[in-house]
Amino acid sequence: MAGSGRGSNGSLNLRLTPQNLRNISNALRAEEDGKELRRELTRNMREALKPGAVRAKSSIMSMGSATPHDGPALKSSIARKIRPEVRISGKFPGAKIKAFKTKNLRNFPNAPKRTNRASGWRHPVYGNREQWVQQHGKTKWFDHAFEGQRNTYEHAVKSALADMVNRIASRST
Repeated sequence: MAGSGRGSNGSLNLRLTPQNLRNISNALRAEEDGKELRRELTRNMREALKPGAVRAKSSIMSMGSATPHDGPALKSSIARKIRPEVRISGKFPGAKIKAFKTKNLRNFPNAPKRTNRASGWRHPVYGNREQWVQQHGKTKWFDHAFEGQRNTYEHAVKSALADMVNRIASRST
């Protein structure tokens, strides 16, 4: 497999590249119980990323809030939409933690993106389209949640991937 090789301790060194993920996906398809193995691999990779999703959720939940309103809570709605996403085949295979759009949140589908950026967002004051205000969230709450942890999550995902590759390789020997 391109980009992989045996390390000095006998473990498999894998680069997380789309082509490597596609190769592993194809190898899993060739196995008799490939569907179950694919499910297990994606589940293990998602589990490896869950601590990062928890960090991002706690980061948004620590954002200040002082405005009373009748609608759903912004912070908890954003936190519910943060989860790990894993694809081992298709056009863009990979593993990442994603903050999905909040479609039904007070006509504010891009809340995760807007609260993360320094410039904030504009909105009408209590629905009055004549008076608008600029509001700022917690700048870079999503980005800061992963500072210094990227290698940890990447290593955990690579470990889950290497475990599956080793399982498949041990079957064929």
